[in-house]
Amino acid sequence: MRIISGDFGGRRLSAVPGMQTRPTTDKVKEAMFNMLSRYFNNGTVLDLYAGSGGLGIEAISRGYAHAFLVDRQYAAIKTIKNNVAVTKHPEQFTILKMDAFKALQHFAQIQQQFALVLLDPPYKQQQIVKILNYLAQKQLLTANAIVLAETDTTVSYPVINGYELVRLQKYGITQVAIFRYLGENND
Repeated sequence: MRIISGDFGGRRLSAVPGMQTRPTTDKVKEAMFNMLSRYFNNGTVLDLYAGSGGLGIEAISRGYAHAFLVDRQYAAIKTIKNNVAVTKHPEQFTILKMDAFKALQHFAQIQQQFALVLLDPPYKQQQIVKILNYLAQKQLLTANAIVLAETDTTVSYPVINGYELVRLQKYGITQVAIFRYLGENND
């Protein structure tokens, strides 16, 4: 695994040891960030199921200002810390060891908003629609925020109030969906 492009491009990242996480392949990560490139801004990123932290680190490398990297596993947090150290810019990252929904509640309490949300949950725990609804309900997204969801190909999405599905792409057993937040009053 490596950082594909940007300020930290080419630097090697470690994977989380064991079989509890499924790192995004470099090929899929590069395709994801190429799809996202037209939406990039200097905002704040949330990598909610961070694993190794690779997606959030890639976003910072490509120009986002700050990333919150959240995971509930000790081994993942240790790996994230090591990978953030590779960037030599730890001030651009906040690492949180907690459950995804507890983290969302925390962000709602402190009124933190995100311009980009990266969702790569364990395939057996996919709750993308529930998370999208929560993000909108608790006003955790900036205007025109982007949410990228990496799932397996069995996931299908209904029309979700406040979001536009701007891209859906399959890579083998992996599916990538990109949503743009339109706001609560848009259908």
